[in-house]
Amino acid sequence: MAKFKDFPLRIIAPTFDSHLINLIIDLDSLRKKTLYGSTKPIIFFQLKHIFHILESIASARIEGNNTAVVDYIETKIDRPKISLETEHREIQNMEGCLEFIDNNVVDSKIDRAFISELHKIVVKDLPIVGSGEGDETPGVYRSKLVSINNSEHITPEPIAVPAYMEELINFIANTDEPKYDLLKTAISHHRFVWIHPFNNGNGRTVRMLTYAMLVKYGFNINEGRILNPAAIFCNDRDDYYSKLALADAGTDKNLLVWCEYVLKGLSDEIEKIDRMLTYGFLQEKILFPALDYARDNAWVTEKEYKILKVAIDKQIITASDLSSAISSKHASDRSRVIRQLRNKKMLTLVAGSQRKYAICFKNNYLLRGIINQLYNEGLVPIN
Repeated sequence: MAKFKDFPLRIIAPTFDSHLINLIIDLDSLRKKTLYGSTKPIIFFQLKHIFHILESIASARIEGNNTAVVDYIETKIDRPKISLETEHREIQNMEGCLEFIDNNVVDSKIDRAFISELHKIVVKDLPIVGSGEGDETPGVYRSKLVSINNSEHITPEPIAVPAYMEELINFIANTDEPKYDLLKTAISHHRFVWIHPFNNGNGRTVRMLTYAMLVKYGFNINEGRILNPAAIFCNDRDDYYSKLALADAGTDKNLLVWCEYVLKGLSDEIEKIDRMLTYGFLQEKILFPALDYARDNAWVTEKEYKILKVAIDKQIITASDLSSAISSKHASDRSRVIRQLRNKKMLTLVAGSQRKYAICFKNNYLLRGIINQLYNEGLVPIN
């Protein structure tokens, strides 16, 4: 009969000549690098929003949620306020959790209250009975034994959970040298799963905790980087589970294999997403093809297509930039067309200005083409 196997929570130092050391050095240089690119913030942060949507879908899929990307995107376009299906609500909860982290983690401690709040958001309004993804005691540590899907690991007795979680929280909060931040993030992810502190929703919560730690450690600066950490774990669900199982042995060797898996995934993801800072790439590979896709499917008119093409070309436009796209020479006609596109959420007013606009694609039919191109370019983990 399998028994619970304890081992100490600690940072394991890799050997100097290991590939893991190279990953730590490379990632640390990216964290310190001030990121500036040719993509305007108003475009960049719309992409961040889209990546959060896709991350939420991907994270839910690890737990068996089979919602298709296209189905969920339709809720953003046609029914943004009334998506009541359980699987859609689960993804909406993940989006809400990411928003909570972005708004709070920089100025908050990652403590018991913070982690409990992550769990509450993740399981909010989800069914509990049967194979439901909810939890009857949101934010409260479990009081019964639980098992982990796709794992032979035996979790700690409920009475031991608070002490193990306090140890983990102290481990996260300890002011170690910054060179250990990434190792701590990877080890904390495994340890949380190893403890399995809640009745349900542990996998979704730990991926949110991992995101929070990475943001806390400077890997998602507001002025620069999109981070899609779920892609680290979602590209190959079986590989994710097998690496977790290796780490369950608790040996230095196996824990370092787990850490290398996490850091390699993070490095690959940052390298892909940083391409978005180069507007030439974004324009030619994502935005123009997405606009063509919308026109080919009759989601935009020919006039709208011409206007939005100018908006993509220039990033920031005024009414006077549209003379080539609108035949009328009257300023009032251009203003009217801009107003129509703003009502359709295809143009948005640039913050701090009264008459400057940018393309908007996060909550309308252009979103379908954007996601299609992100997938075609290998920038998202799911189809």
